[in-house]
Amino acid sequence: MSAQATPETVADLLPEVAELVVSTLNLDIGAGDIDSEAPLFGEGLGLDSIDILELALVISKRYGFQLRSDNDDNIRIYSSLRALTVHIATHRAK
Repeated sequence: MSAQATPETVADLLPEVAELVVSTLNLDIGAGDIDSEAPLFGEGLGLDSIDILELALVISKRYGFQLRSDNDDNIRIYSSLRALTVHIATHRAK
C-alpha cells in the first residue's frame, strides 16, 4: 500500500476505473463521458447502494484490498470517480 497517490498516478488510473464502473454496472454511457468530479450517487452518475456493493466487490478482486460497507469514509470515497480513483491508487496492492 502506498502512502499517497500522486496526481500523475490518479490521472493514469482514472480511465481504467471509469471503464471498470461502466463495465461492472452495464451503464449506457462511455467511460470517457463520466465527469470525474460529478457525484456517483444521485444527480451525478445516479448509482445506488446495490451498485456500490457490486463495484466494491470488483474493485476488491482487481486491486487487492477490501472496500468495507462499515467504513466511515465511504461517503468521501464514493463521492466522485476521482475520489474513488484516489482511494484505489492509495490502497491497491502493488
